[in-house]
Amino acid sequence: MRRVTGLAVTAAASLAWGEWLNRRWSRALVGNGGGVSEAVVVLGYRNPRATANFINRWRVRAGLRSITAGSARDTRVIFSGGATSGGASEAQLMADYAKSVLGFDDTVILEDRSATTWENITNVIPLLEDVDRIKIASQPAHALKARAYLRRQRPDLAERLVPADDYRPGEWMVVKPLLALHGLWTLRRLKADERRISL
Repeated sequence: MRRVTGLAVTAAASLAWGEWLNRRWSRALVGNGGGVSEAVVVLGYRNPRATANFINRWRVRAGLRSITAGSARDTRVIFSGGATSGGASEAQLMADYAKSVLGFDDTVILEDRSATTWENITNVIPLLEDVDRIKIASQPAHALKARAYLRRQRPDLAERLVPADDYRPGEWMVVKPLLALHGLWTLRRLKADERRISL
């Protein structure tokens, strides 16, 4: 009985830790923003298939739900990611999913040359110059890494970063501890001030 109780407590603590860490990452290096226009940058994930894989489909949904209510006309959605297997780019596959499956018909821009997160940010910078708010949608640790890269490359644009809707309590709950462990490894090279909570 004690062993079962111990396992249950450990499992609950692990789930709570995963939730807490992912929430924390989603709120790091962002502000409150202002203005009217916004860009939602959706980062791709390696996709060897001819259609968007599970992770890219989730990222598209997170990106589209990040659009501020009532501002679709002033929002551009940027899908970023190059081809990983010689076929269509991640950006194209995500855009196809957004349009054909989710029925999204507002402004979409493709950035289809990037192979790394650093390149994602480098290549979308010219598309961000004239917007008031910037949202980066991905899993929270990956989005934080991308925000840190924008801060390194263009601190003036990083001041326009606001939260995307890529963290929701309970979503992916069972795998959040694994995402948290992977995130800790992914973010190990970020400086302490790049992990700070901004809100």
